[in-house]
Amino acid sequence: MSDMPLKRLHLVGHAAGATLNFRAPLIADLVAAGCRVDVLAPDWTPQQLERLRALGAQGALFPLARTGLNPLQDLRTLWALYRHLRRARPDAVLTFAAKTNVWGMLAAAWAGVPRRVAMVEGMGYAFTDGEQGRRTLKQRALGWVLAGLYRWAFRAAHCVLVLNPDDARDLQHDCGLAAEKTVLLGGIGLPLDEWPCQPPHFEPLTFTLVARLLREKGVREFLEAARQIKGEYPKTRFWLLGPLDENPGGLTRADIEPWVREGLVEWPGAVDVRPWLAQTSVFVLPSYREGVPRSTQEAMALGRPVITTEAPGCRETVVDGLNGFLVPPRDVAALAAAMRRFIEQPSLVETMGRESRRLAEERFDVRRANALLMRVLGTKRN
Repeated sequence: MSDMPLKRLHLVGHAAGATLNFRAPLIADLVAAGCRVDVLAPDWTPQQLERLRALGAQGALFPLARTGLNPLQDLRTLWALYRHLRRARPDAVLTFAAKTNVWGMLAAAWAGVPRRVAMVEGMGYAFTDGEQGRRTLKQRALGWVLAGLYRWAFRAAHCVLVLNPDDARDLQHDCGLAAEKTVLLGGIGLPLDEWPCQPPHFEPLTFTLVARLLREKGVREFLEAARQIKGEYPKTRFWLLGPLDENPGGLTRADIEPWVREGLVEWPGAVDVRPWLAQTSVFVLPSYREGVPRSTQEAMALGRPVITTEAPGCRETVVDGLNGFLVPPRDVAALAAAMRRFIEQPSLVETMGRESRRLAEERFDVRRANALLMRVLGTKRN
């Protein structure tokens, strides 16, 4: 790959809000390197476009159905991306999320874009075992289709970035990703100066889960553990932060509200998590599988100990017994036992939280991730 700075790069994302939240530091670094950056998403609002322009980049719309496999809708996405890229002729394209990886890579190859890079930030619903510890027939069917599409798209990519070694192995084995095209990125990282360490929080002792409300995030296990702990320690507080989601694994309002009415958990919905995490004692993510979860990185940066699962992507965030505890996925008893450790030994909130911040500085500095991304894309900062 060339070390010459790119003149023009296109990022293709599945949602404008997520792209701004997770890619803003990368966009700023690319612009600072002298690159013109265009960001394609299906749902830009005027306010989001204003934020994007403040970073020095431009936005454009394209049609995308986030979920489902409707061939006509997906062909419309492919055709729209091809026409845009053919007209714009960028030097490189970076895609992320399943559908944009597939149709973005194919459109970029068809349009003759010289450098094509995809990022797989997690295996997603189709490849994640469900609440019973296995995939449903629907998941297996979706996984079979997506694996075939990935094989096609990965042949069109020059490079595929993955966040953890388990995903790299599975993509190579199941989806035909060539080892020589695979680059292990680790977490996408945070601008740590924007996430300063906060004093530990003890009263009341508060456990917080931040996630889209999907079954595979371990939301039910969190709620069941909350019921056990609240029965033993009524003053303990539980927060569930995050929106409902149209994903096939999504929970409904009717699934969550009984727990709220019972007084076991507070659920404010989608919120700015920073003030909530500042009043959190322990961050909890009982997920069945992740890339490397951004929510956990944020909690660690703020100095919060973590309870998460011994699952792909999750285990990259915790050194068991140092900055938190690892528990088996889907194991409510083990999750509740880890919570009790903090209740019975509250000094762990401070000592493990301090280690979380140290590990965040060591592993999740966005400058490190962006430097690697920019090398892969074929550019460098001036």
